[in-house]
Amino acid sequence: MLTGPTLLLMGDGLLGKYPMKVAFRVDSSLEIGTGHVMRCLALADSIRRLGCKCIFLSRDLPGSSIETINDKGFELITLPKVNANNKAEAKEGEVAHASWLGVHWSRDVTDCLNAIGSSKVDCLIVDHYALNVKWEKSIRSRCNRLLVIDDLADRRHDCDVLIDQNLGRSNHDYDALIPRASQKLIGPKYALLRPEFHNWRVKSLNRRGKCTVRKLIISMGGVDKDNSTSAVLEALKRCNLPDQVSIKVILGLKAPYLKEVKALLKTMGYDSELLVNINDMAKVMSDADIAIGTPGSTSWERCCLGLPSFLVVTADNQISVGKALDCYGAAVLIGSINNIATSLPEKLKLHFENPELLDEMAKKAASICDGLGIKRITDEAFSC
Repeated sequence: MLTGPTLLLMGDGLLGKYPMKVAFRVDSSLEIGTGHVMRCLALADSIRRLGCKCIFLSRDLPGSSIETINDKGFELITLPKVNANNKAEAKEGEVAHASWLGVHWSRDVTDCLNAIGSSKVDCLIVDHYALNVKWEKSIRSRCNRLLVIDDLADRRHDCDVLIDQNLGRSNHDYDALIPRASQKLIGPKYALLRPEFHNWRVKSLNRRGKCTVRKLIISMGGVDKDNSTSAVLEALKRCNLPDQVSIKVILGLKAPYLKEVKALLKTMGYDSELLVNINDMAKVMSDADIAIGTPGSTSWERCCLGLPSFLVVTADNQISVGKALDCYGAAVLIGSINNIATSLPEKLKLHFENPELLDEMAKKAASICDGLGIKRITDEAFSC
C-alpha cells in the first residue's frame, strides 16, 4: 500500500491545487529492455523537484533493472512474481505486446490496486506497450489524473495527457485513440532526456566537423537480449576501419552476453573497451564521432548531442523511428540486424571517405531535439 508524506504544489496544471502523489507503472526485462524505466526515472527526477512524492509500481521480470529505481532514491513497490499460468494468461491479451506484461492485464490491475490501497494517487503515469484503455479505465478510480507515455499509436487509451516523443508523429495519429479533451505532447521536442544531455549539448556540437573521425561507440540497448552487439562487431571486422579508430561498447549489467562481447572485443584489432552500467552516457556520447545503435529511446540522446548515427533494427517497433530519422537525414538506417554484414561496411566506408556527410548528419540530428523535453512536459502538464 502506498505510504509516506505528500507535498503541496499550488497551480492549475495537470494535478491542480492539492498535495501531489505520483505513481509510475512501468516495467523492464530482457524482452522489454531498460528504456521505459530510464525515461520514467528522468521524468520522476524532474517531478520530484516540483515537490512530488514519486512511487514506482514494477514487476520483477527476468532481466529487470528495477533495482535502479531504488538506487535513484524512489520508493518501489514490486508487483507479485510471474508463474507459468500467468505467462499463459498474458498471451491472451488483445494488444500486440501483451506478453510483455507477464500476466493478464486484469490481474495486473488487481495487483496495482492492491499496491495503491484505498487512497488515490494524484497522478498515475503509465509507460507500457502491453497496457491500453481497458487497463486504464479499470484503475481510474484510484487516480485523479492519468498520463500515458506511448511510442506506437497502435491502441486506445483513456488518459488526460498523452506523450509520444517520436519524429514524424502528429496529433492526428491519436485522434481516434484518446479522448478528445486529452492533452497531446507530441514529437521529439518532448523527448524524455535527463538534464545531462542538454548540459553537454553545446560542447558536443562544437566539436562536430572539427576533428578526425576516430571514436566509435556501439550501444544496442542496455540488455541486448539477442546479442546484436556481437553481430555488429563481426560486421566491423569487414569494414577495414582506419588504424586510429577506437571502439567503445556500452551495455547494462543485466545484459546476458557480457562475457561473449568482452571476449570478442579482444579480437577486433582496434583499441576497444567495454563499458558496463555507465552513469555518464552524455559525456561518452559527446566525446564520440560516430555511433552504431538501435532506433530506440537513445535516438533522441544522440540527436540532442548531434552524434552521427548508424541505426540497426532489432525489433519491429523500431522501424518507423529508424525510417523517420533516415528520411530526415539525421541518421543512416542500416536495416535489419540480419543484413548488417554487407550493409554496415558499405555505409561506413562511404561516410569515412566523405566526412562532410557526417557533419551534415550531425546538424540535422541536432535540429530535432535540444534535450529540454522534460522541462516542457513539466511546464505544460504539471505547472500553473
